[in-house]
Amino acid sequence: MSLGFPGAKRRREGLFFPSHPFRTHGGAHVPHHKNTAGQESATMPPPAQVILPMQQHVGAPCVPTVQPGDIVDVGQVIGDSDQYIGAPIHASISGKVKEITTVTLPAGNRVAAVVIESDGEMRLCPNIRPPKVENRSDLVAAARASGLVGLGGAGFPAHVKLNIPPDKKVDTLLVNVAECEPYITADHREAIENSWAVLSGVYALKELLGLERVIIAVENNKPDVIKVLRDIADSDARDPENHVRVLPLKARYPQGAEKVLVQACTGRKIPPGKLPADVGCLVMNITSIAFLANYLKTGIPLISKRLTIDGTAIANPQNVIVPLGTPIREIIDFCGGYRCEPKKLLMGGPMMGLALVDDSLPVLKQNNAVLAFGEQEAKLAQPSACIRCGRCVAGCPMNLMPTLIERQVTLKDDKALAKLGVMSCMECGTCAYNCPAGRQLVQAMRLGKSIVKAAAASRAVHTTK
Repeated sequence: MSLGFPGAKRRREGLFFPSHPFRTHGGAHVPHHKNTAGQESATMPPPAQVILPMQQHVGAPCVPTVQPGDIVDVGQVIGDSDQYIGAPIHASISGKVKEITTVTLPAGNRVAAVVIESDGEMRLCPNIRPPKVENRSDLVAAARASGLVGLGGAGFPAHVKLNIPPDKKVDTLLVNVAECEPYITADHREAIENSWAVLSGVYALKELLGLERVIIAVENNKPDVIKVLRDIADSDARDPENHVRVLPLKARYPQGAEKVLVQACTGRKIPPGKLPADVGCLVMNITSIAFLANYLKTGIPLISKRLTIDGTAIANPQNVIVPLGTPIREIIDFCGGYRCEPKKLLMGGPMMGLALVDDSLPVLKQNNAVLAFGEQEAKLAQPSACIRCGRCVAGCPMNLMPTLIERQVTLKDDKALAKLGVMSCMECGTCAYNCPAGRQLVQAMRLGKSIVKAAAASRAVHTTK
């Protein structure tokens, strides 16, 4: 694929590094509230008990591979699936399996969960050793064995993403350090505290996947991240051919969304229904890459997570590294508890996070934040009539027309919804954020998708009869 980038530095024939990001459509200037960006991450002591749901990824849930009463070690597989789109679950503490129970996840689905009582030893599984990785197949196998899923919030199994189909020519790795949601600074701290792991992972992926170019995309409201990554990426000793570069992006939400990021960094547009690999790109979150580098070095699977704990109801906001499965209420207690009664509790950011009923749920692989807000911040505006101002249309990064989609949701017209492109919506919330009438547009988008899916399923049933 031959591309020219305006004002870019030419590296080799037909492929360039952009000196500034390409223009993308829509978005919103959301308040940053990056209160914890300058604080070093704290490590929380292992809890007395962890709850490990068997679905912490996009795809098929795992089946427990342990029974109540079993003794388990840190890093031991306790759940797995024979489905391709899935990822194993590992014990995050050592101890005894107390029970196999059922939990309701934030999206409403009920799944099995393994409850482990700690023995206080944090004993590492004796089978853990660095994987032998010499080629692409080894890398894919190692990524699956590690339990890695997209740590930026999507939860897509990493081995599926890394297993690039033979008919796809991928030449560019995009490292996502945008972190455009308000409050969240977990990736920011990953870049500052583990920059060498980030770059080690970058170089490993570049070599094993045969990539020609790596662009590390950072919003320009993170000058310290840009500096530390440039200091390493620009090193002639590590990157003598200048294959890796840092690209500052405009601080505009949702700059970190996969399709927006690809266009901003390369000028390539991902068509509806297609993936970054279809336009020659591989997109990975910075924390995912740093974890992969550490896994290749140590063999320790995904058993812990850095979370941003913030919001007006939190006494001591900070980034905390915790074992997976730690109950949220214990993490909040570690941060000094609540300064006021929380009226809104979110798993994730205020734009795309999921509301929680209470703080008893455990931390999952794809969690990057827990936010708690008092009454004033949690109060939502009462929706009023649409005034046809067009701000939702102007702000939509996917060039959709949310007001028309909302109308067709009311009519339950699946064909009109499909024609309007409702399935392309990434549910970023920009339309609702920009709406002066307080319309619940994201909810309308989700309902629209369900209407289209239900109609397609119904047609499929009638076709087979």
